[in-house]
Amino acid sequence: MRLSKDDILHAEDLRTEEVDVPEWGGTVLVRGLTGRERDEFEGSVLEQRGQKTVTNTANVRAKLAVKCVVDDTGQRVFADTDANALGEKSGAAIDRVFEVASRLSGLGDGDVKELAADFSVAAGNGSSSNSPAASA
Repeated sequence: MRLSKDDILHAEDLRTEEVDVPEWGGTVLVRGLTGRERDEFEGSVLEQRGQKTVTNTANVRAKLAVKCVVDDTGQRVFADTDANALGEKSGAAIDRVFEVASRLSGLGDGDVKELAADFSVAAGNGSSSNSPAASA
């Protein structure tokens, strides 16, 4: 079946998954990123250093978690500005949420590194083979 514009725009395509977080004493609901949220997330891990764009993975797990933890109505629990505070919580707990959020959002292990390499090429800063990107 070929999809129409309305079919696509009205499709319920954001999956959620309940994640047990014993360190926090319960569960959280994790939703995959929308396309816009994924672009914002990917942009948040890039940093301009002189003429080079590099990947800054500082607090990357918490940055993703704040975008993906939602309440029962699908509304985000955290604002982007909560990433630093969340980053001070248990690393094991955040990693558990991060893993599910990554999977639901279609983010693979090399996506952040690849993003930085692709950005450098697009910006005319050399080939991806000599990109200054750090690994995720």
